[in-house]
Amino acid sequence: MMRTISTKSLVAVVTLVGAFGVSGCATKSFVREQIAPVSQRVDTLEARLQETDTTAKSALAEAQAASGQAQNNGQRLEQLSGRVDGVDQRLTVQEQKRAKRPRH
Repeated sequence: MMRTISTKSLVAVVTLVGAFGVSGCATKSFVREQIAPVSQRVDTLEARLQETDTTAKSALAEAQAASGQAQNNGQRLEQLSGRVDGVDQRLTVQEQKRAKRPRH
């Protein structure tokens, strides 16, 4: 029984060694050839990503500037609305005074 187990183990080891020996190793040039297209694609994608990132940062800066300008414009409109309301009230008072005057 002990011999059967060791014979089976020996056969498994020899089979594994044979499988690895037949498969061989890839050469450096083969690996370079296989990796080159992938590396080129990665480089291209990295460049495009950098361009996109630059464009996005520029758009964000412009949007923030526009937001600040819109906020300033909103404040200015509020100030002008108050002034217009004051002018409107004065005109209303003047019109009421004119309406109360007797006509000759």
